[in-house]
Amino acid sequence: MIELPVAVAALYRFIRIDDPAAVRERVEPLLDAAGVRGTILLAHEGINGTVAGEPDTLRGAIAALQAMPGFDALELKWSGAAAMPFGRLKVKVKAEIVTLGDPAADPTQAVGGYVAPADWNALVDDPDTIVIDTRNDYEVAIGSFAGAVDPGTPSFRDFPAWVDAHSDELAGKRVAMFCTGGIRCEKATALLKTRGIDDVLHLKGGILAYLEQVPAADSRWQGECFVFDERVAVGHGLAPGSYAMDRERGLPVKR
Repeated sequence: MIELPVAVAALYRFIRIDDPAAVRERVEPLLDAAGVRGTILLAHEGINGTVAGEPDTLRGAIAALQAMPGFDALELKWSGAAAMPFGRLKVKVKAEIVTLGDPAADPTQAVGGYVAPADWNALVDDPDTIVIDTRNDYEVAIGSFAGAVDPGTPSFRDFPAWVDAHSDELAGKRVAMFCTGGIRCEKATALLKTRGIDDVLHLKGGILAYLEQVPAADSRWQGECFVFDERVAVGHGLAPGSYAMDRERGLPVKR
């Protein structure tokens, strides 16, 4: 973890939750008692969120969360911030933990293969692999992997339509996808499987894991990675980036 005054934990797991509201009643007091801030989403398909707090206290709260049934295998990414990036704690029950809007795509039933950050460069460099950035257009604009396909989608809800419009190009190909922390691209693999595309992979832990684990000298990443908190963007080593948020337009801009 980066040694900064505030620890930040991005987490998710696709797992069947029969009663998300009951889980919320356990999760919210646990995090609130630890002074944690940020957002946690719960749905029948799992848990997703980013939270922040004093490092030792946050580590204890996350350990308690992992001790809850089904949450032991959370996909968890630590980083740091110079100041608290969230105003308050919100724990919400939603229809989806990441909104795709296609009920056929069920990540609790089938997803593509996981690719470790150390093995990702081989896919980016492989001309026979279609590498797709599943993030929103404004995120792609400040950084992406060299040679990756940019669907130009304003939101993740638009991704199924893009896939359907390009189904002929994707059919029979190896497709590797990535996103910020792994959740959108993992759900995207479930979507592609419903479209009959079986040779589908995604970057385990997302861009954040890659930027943390792969040395800058070996990196295929260009630019910075947008994050959904007050840091706005991070770079290699998850160091704070050079962007601020234009509140009027809702877009990142260079400081």
